[in-house]
Amino acid sequence: MSPAPRPTLREAVAERPVVLDGGLATLLERHGHDLSSHLWSARLLRDDPAAVEAAHREFFESGAEVATTASYQVSYEGFGSDGVDADEVTRLLRRSVALAAAARDAVAPGGWVAASVGPYGAVLADGSEYRGDYALDVAGLRAFHRPRLEVLASTVGEGADVLAVETVPCLAEVEAVLAELDGSGVPAWLSLSADGTRTRAGEPLAEAFAMAADVAEVLAVGVNCTTPADATAAVALAGAGGPAVVYPNSGQGWDAGARAWTGESAFDPSDVASWVADGARLVGGCCRVGPEDVSALRATLGR
Repeated sequence: MSPAPRPTLREAVAERPVVLDGGLATLLERHGHDLSSHLWSARLLRDDPAAVEAAHREFFESGAEVATTASYQVSYEGFGSDGVDADEVTRLLRRSVALAAAARDAVAPGGWVAASVGPYGAVLADGSEYRGDYALDVAGLRAFHRPRLEVLASTVGEGADVLAVETVPCLAEVEAVLAELDGSGVPAWLSLSADGTRTRAGEPLAEAFAMAADVAEVLAVGVNCTTPADATAAVALAGAGGPAVVYPNSGQGWDAGARAWTGESAFDPSDVASWVADGARLVGGCCRVGPEDVSALRATLGR
């Protein structure tokens, strides 16, 4: 008898909270990989794909149910500046999904893969995804996102299950990615980097979530790569209209100039209880949140 088909992620979050992974790149750093270039973890898709798959496996083994791919910083512009042609960038985007799917199928066949769509600020590699001070308008942001979105969207149903549009810092970029998703039929979650209940650019988060409510493809909205305290403040807004997604970083600071983390971790897996109470259905961690944190978070959920 064939196993029952895996439910879609939308179906799963309608039933219960689903555990996301943690910070893939910072786990790779912990294992000794040099991510100091402007390509960050995306470099390893080209140079050491086995390390990426192993990190995905580690998160699944820790209890994660969703792997977020290493495509966050993959862009035609970013790799192009290193002399990589467009066809190779497309292959690397597809490889990011294949590696996560291989880890899932080996360790957690009931799990899911989220194809990461990082913000425009990621390609700038200057921390602007935490400021939102972009020089591009909505049309320019749509043009930037479109080629990569098309490739990653084509993997949904063939390795990936959903797009993770993440770390978005401003309403202009929200408008751009939603315009590209609208009518595509490709499921996605939308997650912003926030400062309390405002975007990193200082706009109301509630406006971003209201914009997403009109796009059927969006199955959850919320925040990521913000401090745990700010995540707790934002998740109630996100959960007011439906399933929320929340995966904060450790609360440590990122010095873009020195390319180093500062401060101590403030990630507390027990916070998940309040997140779920406020509507979170996709819960996990971002930068500097490791497999041990994911294990503790899942235990807090009693699973």
